[in-house]
Amino acid sequence: MLYVALTFWLLVIVMSAWGVHQLWSGIVRPRALNIALLPGTLVAQLGHTLGLLVTGATITNNALYGSDSGTPEATRNPNPKIPIIGPVIIASLPLLACGISTYWIARWFGGSVLARLSQTVVGPVLPTTSAGFWDSLRGLITLTESIVSAMAEAAWWSWKTWAFAYLVICLTVRMAPFPGNHRGALSAVLVLGVLAAAATSLLDVAPAYVQNAWAVLNLAVAVLLFLLFLSLLIRGIVGLVGLIREPA
Repeated sequence: MLYVALTFWLLVIVMSAWGVHQLWSGIVRPRALNIALLPGTLVAQLGHTLGLLVTGATITNNALYGSDSGTPEATRNPNPKIPIIGPVIIASLPLLACGISTYWIARWFGGSVLARLSQTVVGPVLPTTSAGFWDSLRGLITLTESIVSAMAEAAWWSWKTWAFAYLVICLTVRMAPFPGNHRGALSAVLVLGVLAAAATSLLDVAPAYVQNAWAVLNLAVAVLLFLLFLSLLIRGIVGLVGLIREPA
């Protein structure tokens, strides 16, 4: 059940990041958005390139800024030399790179914020009843409220708080799949969950390293849900203003 929950929350993170990025792309020019998210783009691109090198795949069209759209470009159809598991490695390493970087950024700069963040919502057990499902939804709202309260009470006079807020936003939003790799990224999350569960069962390895990741999962889910809500609100206001300003 632990790995089922891990897989579910990773899918929530990937889909939420994808939604936030799509909403922002409709408000801000892609090139300007890519510049704003540069730290996260760089980490994700490095993870993607590392996956290509490890699997012996062909590297083509890797760029931080696309020549036409201004969005990052990733290798499509890389044809890795490692069958089956190769595409999973390529698709999962950008997500893992951003997740690991988020962990260290939170540890270095965001200790006070993490201490105030609710740690009981994104748990290792998924609800199996209707009441549990609605409790989880209410819990996610509470989690979003807790990240807002934690950031409001943070020491904004310190550069560490600004660095933490900026870098965490960049890294979590860049957990969205690169263009053309959406199916691969979603499939990679599912396969990783199955492989992790199988390896733990066969090798009798304690899942402590997975349990230690729940703090990062809580942080990523909280930040992305808040950004998704805020982005939808801003997108709605922009659309409403545009509709009102149209000539009758």
